Amino acid sequence: MSTDDSSTGDDATGALFGGGDAPAPGKTYEVLARKYRPRRFEDLIGQEAMVRTLSNAFETGRIAHGFMLTGVRGVGKTTTARLLARALNFEPKADTKGKKGKAAGPSIHLDPPGEHCDAIMASRHPDVLELDAASRTGVADMRDLLDSARYGPVSARYKVYIIDEVHMLSNASFNALLKTLEEPPPHLKFIFATTEIRKVPVTVLSRCQRFDLKRLDSGELARHLGNVARNEGANVSEEALALIARAAEGSVRDGLSLLDQGIVQTTDGGEVSGAAVRAMLGLGDRARLLDAVEKAVSGNARGALSEVREQVAGGADPAVILKDILDIAADISVAQATGDDWSPAGPADWANRTRALAQRLTPAQAARNWQLLLSGYGDLQVAPDPATALNMVMLRLAAASTLPSPEEAARMIAEGSRPPGKDSPPLKAPPQAPGGIESFADMIALMAGAREVGLQVDTERFVRPSHFEPGKLACALAPGAPPGLLGRLKAFLESYSDLEWTVEEADTDTESVRERERREKAERIEKAKRDPLVAATLAAIPGAVILDVADPLSPLENEDGQDDVPSNVIPLKTRRPA
Repeated sequence: MSTDDSSTGDDATGALFGGGDAPAPGKTYEVLARKYRPRRFEDLIGQEAMVRTLSNAFETGRIAHGFMLTGVRGVGKTTTARLLARALNFEPKADTKGKKGKAAGPSIHLDPPGEHCDAIMASRHPDVLELDAASRTGVADMRDLLDSARYGPVSARYKVYIIDEVHMLSNASFNALLKTLEEPPPHLKFIFATTEIRKVPVTVLSRCQRFDLKRLDSGELARHLGNVARNEGANVSEEALALIARAAEGSVRDGLSLLDQGIVQTTDGGEVSGAAVRAMLGLGDRARLLDAVEKAVSGNARGALSEVREQVAGGADPAVILKDILDIAADISVAQATGDDWSPAGPADWANRTRALAQRLTPAQAARNWQLLLSGYGDLQVAPDPATALNMVMLRLAAASTLPSPEEAARMIAEGSRPPGKDSPPLKAPPQAPGGIESFADMIALMAGAREVGLQVDTERFVRPSHFEPGKLACALAPGAPPGLLGRLKAFLESYSDLEWTVEEADTDTESVRERERREKAERIEKAKRDPLVAATLAAIPGAVILDVADPLSPLENEDGQDDVPSNVIPLKTRRPA
């Protein structure tokens, strides 16, 4: 497939992008998947590596006798095989011979078509034989094929055998093919195509040049479908094109077939909307699915359930909805990893909202959400009621949002398992009497004692206390604070005291607990770097860095009561270079 407007086709198809005129009365309509089938190597999209390799091979005369084309459905294996057969047998027509650029031998420059091109593309050339291995699997069929291979071509330069779905051949057929495939006569070429490359014996693969035709990226496929729609005179929205490209899963043929179906969703020349395509494919509304994900990761289980229930009631398939939510979760992780380089297919609003979610979640939280959704997708496949299973997956996602992030959980476990040093101050017991919350530290301790882990983590990360007294908390919120945090604090304080609390925002230059810990850690590291012994150690180990500086250990005493460890030694956590 191509976006080249200059391509030409036969009488049935016109130019590759030759306009969208309706078929003449009595003339059979040609579907887009056939009408826009590539007729030159330049028309192939997404297969630049293969085209470059073949181009160099033909220009240098290093043409193999066997080719293996593999890839998923609809990426152009059979079409590429026919183009290869044309290139091997290309001969300029009488009225173009001698013109610049027209080679006397094999050539991948197929425009204008040569003497044999039309017959080969129509599968009626006597020297290019196309076989379906699924219907001719036996060794007797292979024996007949190889017997005819001894004879030279009738009119073309090479006799070419194109065997589609070659993995369907029996073991005996493969064995019968090996000798001829390894040492074929000079006039014979083999081109194999398969979607199951692992089922082809390695003895066959080792005798062929292998080309893996890749899936098309959703953005690239959407752009191609947009070009086709414009040349067909159809008005298809950007959102509809993105939905079709995603549903095609990288297959150009599937994308064109779905576009053919989508174009007829309107007959008055109006725009084919995303809503029409969603209804056609049984998809959920992408914008509303983003709403559902945003509410779920915010802990709003009721809102997330409402979004997916309404879409199921509107006819969307629960399995498709969950698959789209999985795509959103994957996009969030990719956006986190690639930053500004992330360029998804679809409207800018989708991308902006996905980036916002990527900034809001930590990488570990995004990965955890993916695992929850993936596990839920497996549950949905075996659940007696898919809609109920979808609801439970969304509830699971909302419940996970109230838990600490994996990073915070690991930190809390590590801190909880470390015994305090001899000089460390004893932990203050959480207040038990109603109204006994005297300080911000008391509140944090009470949260730990009450096992309010999610609230404790959010408070330590985002709350910058300005003023605290029984019944009143004034604070500022750090960027990224979850919505409703102040309300959760007020509800917690009132539930553990006999007071009515006022929790309000105020301007302050104080730090949150986590911000203070990060600053103090950086100060400890900088102080350690100024120590002569530490500086010498770092200089002796190029690339080493200080990860942390622990509190000074108490001197160790031997049996005689003498110190074994100097009191000025600072324990460090360091990392050697990889």
